[in-house]
Amino acid sequence: MDRSVTLIVNPAAGAGRAAKRLPTAEAELARLGIPVHREETTSLDHAMELARAATEAGEAVFTLGGDGLVGAVAGALADTGTPLGVLPGGRGNDFARVLGIPGDAAEAVRALVAAPERKLDLAEAGGRPFIGIASCGFDSVANRIANESRLVKGNLVYLYAALRAVATWKPARFELELDGKLRAYTGWSVAIANSKAYGGGMRIAPDAELDDGLFDVVVSETTSKLAFLRGLPLVFKGTHVDLPSVHVMRAREVRVSSYRPFELYADGDPVGELPVTVRMRPGALTVLAP
Repeated sequence: MDRSVTLIVNPAAGAGRAAKRLPTAEAELARLGIPVHREETTSLDHAMELARAATEAGEAVFTLGGDGLVGAVAGALADTGTPLGVLPGGRGNDFARVLGIPGDAAEAVRALVAAPERKLDLAEAGGRPFIGIASCGFDSVANRIANESRLVKGNLVYLYAALRAVATWKPARFELELDGKLRAYTGWSVAIANSKAYGGGMRIAPDAELDDGLFDVVVSETTSKLAFLRGLPLVFKGTHVDLPSVHVMRAREVRVSSYRPFELYADGDPVGELPVTVRMRPGALTVLAP
């Protein structure tokens, strides 16, 4: 790497995981002779301001936090050519996992410093940038439960949230417009995927690629709650897409609406009430990818 680094940190990410990994990451950057200065975020908007300032200074940007932080910073860096390096420090770290970035802070720094630059797609939901997966329906309920949980920590919170959400779930009717083509479904959820995984390793869209210019749109139609629970473990392998109740389509622009209120979640954070239009920006992001 031939430029200095702005390290944007969310110290609260991952219930303090990012703060614990920060000294190791900074020490490894120093050992490798990479000039770095740390900036701690107070909000996603603040993180975007810091990323823009780094671009103006000609620096690369590393993030240490969760996927929500990565998505916000990615939006600020879109079409600038400024390289983004992602250090896992959140709860799920799915974007880093899909890119093959190690979980250990020192190993991750070494991997990013040696990594080539790669052009990846950037997604937007209602104008808000995200890098992974936007979803709604059952996922809206489960995401809300996971974000509000104080008792269950780490990746187990996603399983806990899913089991709690199943208990009260009733099938919902969704309408999709995929590149102008209309589809309607009754069922569990709709996931609009730029990346393969969410929820701490759940491979909801196993064939999604970060650089193909298309979303994989995964719809889960109505089944019994027992059938849904039996199929849930398959999501970690990505083999759930072989079930007759699961459908995968591809599109560059998706508008999703529903017959009852839901929030759309992207990278684990709420982005707005349905209906929402989700768009792809092919090749807009420059990422350091091992």
